[in-house]
Amino acid sequence: MDEQENKKFTKKFYEKELERLQDELVKMQEWVKQERLKVVVVFEGRDAAGKGGTIKRIMQQLNPRVCRVVALSKPTDREQTQWYFQRYVAHLPAAGEIVLFDRSWYNRAGVERVMGFCTDDEYWEFLRSAPYFERMLLRSGTILIKYWFSVSDDEQEKRFRDRLKDPAKRWKFSPMDLEARRRWIDYSKAKDEMFAYTDTKHSPWFVVEADDKKRARLNCINHLLNKIPYKNVDYPEIKLPEPDSSKAYIRSPMDEQSFVPNLYTQDS
Repeated sequence: MDEQENKKFTKKFYEKELERLQDELVKMQEWVKQERLKVVVVFEGRDAAGKGGTIKRIMQQLNPRVCRVVALSKPTDREQTQWYFQRYVAHLPAAGEIVLFDRSWYNRAGVERVMGFCTDDEYWEFLRSAPYFERMLLRSGTILIKYWFSVSDDEQEKRFRDRLKDPAKRWKFSPMDLEARRRWIDYSKAKDEMFAYTDTKHSPWFVVEADDKKRARLNCINHLLNKIPYKNVDYPEIKLPEPDSSKAYIRSPMDEQSFVPNLYTQDS
C-alpha cells in the first residue's frame, strides 16, 4: 500500500462520501425492485474484520422489505440432517429483493472446518458442491456477489481488546473468538483452501482490505454499486390530499392516555 492509499481521510470526507453512497444504494434498491432482480451478497472474513459495520451502513437508508440481512445461528438438530445448502436456500431472494448474508454457506469451509464441526467427507463435498450451487443461482437469474474482509493479526487483536473494554461491544465477543485467535494459522489455511476451490470465474471472491474500517466500508459499498448496473427510477408525482373534514368526530380526552415520560427536554 503506497503512502497516498495509507493516508487517513477526514471524518467530514467519510461522512459526506458515505451519505452519497447511501443515496446511490437507495437508487439501486429501487431499480432492483422495479426490474424484479434477485441479488445475493455474501459477507465473509475473520472475526472483527468489519463485516457487520459495513452491512449496517448498507442497510441504514434501505427498505427492510426490499433488502434484508440473514445472519443464521448454529443449525438445529433437524437442520443438521438436511442437505447442507437447504437452510440457506430458504432465505434466498424472490424477484425485487436483495439479501445480505452476514456469514453464509461458507461456514463449512471456515469455522466448521477449523473447529471440527464437520467431517472431512462433509468438508470436501462442500468444496466440490459450492461452485455448482452458485452456478445454479446464477443460471436462475440471481446476481451473486461475494466479499471477503481481510484484517491483519495485529488489527484483529486491537479490535478484540477494544470489545472487551467497551460494554456496548462486549456482547460481540464469544469463547469462539478466543479459540479463533489461537487458531489464526488454521483459519488462514482454511481460507486459502476455500479460495482455491470457490474463487471461480463465474463467481469470484472480492477481497476487502479492512484494517481501516471506514475506508473498507466506502470501498465495499462503491464496488457493490458498480457490480449492479442500475438507473434512476422516476417516481410519479405525488400530491398530498387534504384531510377529510366532512366527518364529525370528537377524539377521546388526552388525559385518558398513557404517555412515555418526557425526560429529555430542550434544556437537557
